[in-house]
Amino acid sequence: MGSFIANLAQIIALCRKEIVALLKDPANRVILVGPALIQSMLFGYAATFDLKYVPYAVLDQSHSAASTDFLSHLEGTGIFRREATLANPHQIGQVIEEGRVLMVVSIPTDFADRLAMGRRAPVQIILDGRNSTTAGAAAGYVNAVTTSFNEARGVASPVTVVRRAWFNPNLDSRWQIMPAMIATLSMLQTLLLAALSVAREREQGTFDQLLVTPLTPLQILVGKAVPSVLVGVMQSTIVLLIVRFWFEIPMAGSLWLFYLGLFSFTGASVGIGMSISALSLNMQQAMLYTFLVIMPLTLLSGLITPVRNMPEVLQVLTYVNPLRFGVDLVRRVYLEGAGLLDVAPDFLPLVVVAGVTLPLAAWLFRHRLA
Repeated sequence: MGSFIANLAQIIALCRKEIVALLKDPANRVILVGPALIQSMLFGYAATFDLKYVPYAVLDQSHSAASTDFLSHLEGTGIFRREATLANPHQIGQVIEEGRVLMVVSIPTDFADRLAMGRRAPVQIILDGRNSTTAGAAAGYVNAVTTSFNEARGVASPVTVVRRAWFNPNLDSRWQIMPAMIATLSMLQTLLLAALSVAREREQGTFDQLLVTPLTPLQILVGKAVPSVLVGVMQSTIVLLIVRFWFEIPMAGSLWLFYLGLFSFTGASVGIGMSISALSLNMQQAMLYTFLVIMPLTLLSGLITPVRNMPEVLQVLTYVNPLRFGVDLVRRVYLEGAGLLDVAPDFLPLVVVAGVTLPLAAWLFRHRLA
């Protein structure tokens, strides 16, 4: 017990030294807060996305030639791909919540009869508002298909579309982008901070002093990693406050689950950064390796384009990307109000990445830097 307390005291002392060194320089304090504020505003006001591919499901309660004709017009665009055919309205919520489809087209039982009598025949589309920009564009395409269908039948406009968006009623693009920024912006700086932690001391010659202390490589790793994790969570909190109170995007989920996910995600990110730091001989190398890693991680995260739209080879690569699961977890908890069981599949890859990269960094400390 006494040995454990002594080891804990040494780790706390190293963590305190790292935090003091980080906050002592006024420039560092600005860097820790400034980029999160600036980038949150830029992404909140400037980022947009285009429509490429729309997976959808059909609930055809009419089962008529008219409904088949309408759906053929929809699928003839080349953008819409049917992923499921539903048997009853109760399945609508399931396919949207699971993320299998972006929208559901619901055709009522009296669709053909209304058309035959020249009356308005409403078709309902239920959209996944978590991907608001794509959902809004998809709704626009459905309206265009409806116009084409009416013209083909030589009638004015008997078919009308009634749309409803889940998780994002107004299809505001900020609701899709900004929750994801809570994880993304934090990772960008946390990864760089962790990567520079050892490389900076090695370049300054102070890391050799750490090696001759009674601290083990594992203690050094923990002492370096914990401040980076705390900084990452602090930056996530800054972005969270901006998202919640500046952009006024309501949070539907549990705050404790949200932060549990953030700590897991930040731990995995710091593991990658510490491995880069242990491999780097100086700060220039650490910065170069970090920038080489950040771009692929961001592109393969599902932040810009859905993972399901990527080639299968790239989809497999995303399983080693903590940002993919961090973005998914944050979005689901924030917008959907998802529970622990719902986001459990996101926690496992994060734990695995952290469980591999952190011991790897400790091994590199012992064999490369000693």
